[in-house]
Amino acid sequence: MANKLERYQKFLSFMLKYWNSDLVQQTAANAMEEEKMNKERDYDQSPEELVEDLKSMGPTYIKLGQLLSTRPDLLPDAYLNALTELQDDVEPIPYDQVREIVEEELGARISKAFDYFEEEPLASASIGQVHKAKLRSGKLVAVKVQRPDIRKKFMEDLDTLQEVATLAINHSKVARKYAIDDVLEDLRRILMHELNYIREGQNLLTIHENLQSYTNIIVPLPILDYTTGKVLTMEYMEGKKITSISPLRKIENDYSDLVDSLIEAYLQQLVSDGFAHADPHPGNVHLTKEDKIILMDLGMVAQFSPQVREFLLQLLIAVSQDNGEGTAKVIINMSRIEDDASIENFKKTISQLIMDSQNATAEDVQIGKLLLHMNRAAAQNGIHIPVEVNILGKILLNLDQIVVFLAPNFDLKASLRKHLQKLMSQKIKSELRPENFFSVLLEAKKLAENLPERMNKISEKLANNELELKIDAIDEERFTDGFQKVANRITLGLIIAATIIGAAMLMSIPTNFTIAGYPGLAIIFFLIAALGGISLSYVIIFKDKGFRDNKKGKNN
Repeated sequence: MANKLERYQKFLSFMLKYWNSDLVQQTAANAMEEEKMNKERDYDQSPEELVEDLKSMGPTYIKLGQLLSTRPDLLPDAYLNALTELQDDVEPIPYDQVREIVEEELGARISKAFDYFEEEPLASASIGQVHKAKLRSGKLVAVKVQRPDIRKKFMEDLDTLQEVATLAINHSKVARKYAIDDVLEDLRRILMHELNYIREGQNLLTIHENLQSYTNIIVPLPILDYTTGKVLTMEYMEGKKITSISPLRKIENDYSDLVDSLIEAYLQQLVSDGFAHADPHPGNVHLTKEDKIILMDLGMVAQFSPQVREFLLQLLIAVSQDNGEGTAKVIINMSRIEDDASIENFKKTISQLIMDSQNATAEDVQIGKLLLHMNRAAAQNGIHIPVEVNILGKILLNLDQIVVFLAPNFDLKASLRKHLQKLMSQKIKSELRPENFFSVLLEAKKLAENLPERMNKISEKLANNELELKIDAIDEERFTDGFQKVANRITLGLIIAATIIGAAMLMSIPTNFTIAGYPGLAIIFFLIAALGGISLSYVIIFKDKGFRDNKKGKNN
């Protein structure tokens, strides 16, 4: 009970500080469409202050802040940027606790499981910390150990937030507008995935296999025999955080090719594999001495269905080609549209965003930020973009930081166009595989099997004057005219098809009667089919024209 009161007190103190601030008031005004949040201004609390306050609230709120960095409809750009860089470096847990957790999870003493196990951690975060170790086989490994009782703390904080969110949803239009309950549901899902180290080990295996063709991108493999729900053992990879490499090293090396490979690898994950490393911030992307990239910390991954991947491919192609109208069209097609949505205003805004980003380098235009601005424009115009676009924006926003740091003059859009074209070609080839072709044939077979029965039913109902069509606001005479045209053309097709099939069958029957070396009877049938088709076409064309003339005469 005391812990629960403490959690509420901590949360309420945070809310009291921000509830009456002009930052929250601005957010609420934006939700009520009283004012658009498209101008930068000074607020009571700076972005840096908000970041520090979230850190002091604990790991759950740090994760919440990272999630909010993908919501441009909620916060101004300066706060989004600050939250994007929000990292959860915390004080390490004592080695005695680490040893206790490892021995309990692995069922053996550390001294027996490992040749040595360094007491000082390589890194320490809110969920766990990483130690360098060496297996009895001599293999160097990195061991991630989950903090004691961290799952319980997350669940308690999430329950507190859920209770407050439910209250807000029931009494606040702003909370309903921004779907606060959905935000918390996403947070709960993310945390559950990150707390499961067995799942993270499988993520490492999957992405390692998917990216095997990239020789300059490394994903460490897990050591599954030394991995449990709270201990993850993986290959040790020595490198530095991308953002910590020296300026001299950047001057001496051209990282354009490496950045190009990184972009291609992530496009493959997003569009082709549908399984992507969802948190490639600079702290999770390291650079080796050999200038190879290491992807670390795969607790957070994103999965995309085939239909969503299709939309994402179309969206990225349109953006890379500076096609504002095409970009807006793709977003509209994949989104939920409110009844009072301002479609034209949205298209105009997207076109302007795309125009502003033309002919710019990676340092000047960031695709991730561009997508988040599109999300904001959509929210302001009554268009609800799928959460997958937010995830895509977050991934690309993190990649933008790496691209800008390694190669500020890199032509990001040219790289996107090149690799997306390649992915499109691969997709087309994949869809032309025999198994896909056979599925189309099966559908055609079903259509052919059902068509005679359905046509018989239609013709029977027509003969008995029982056919009914339920159509609103239609000109009956005009519809009859159109139906007559369709029926005539079906008749024409059936007659020609039957005659040609009969002639083709006769072609294989030996006969002394020939025309130009071909069976004479077959040639005659071919000619009859041709003449019949031409004659019937002539009658249909002029009969339809006569019907229209009669209709005009009646109207006059």
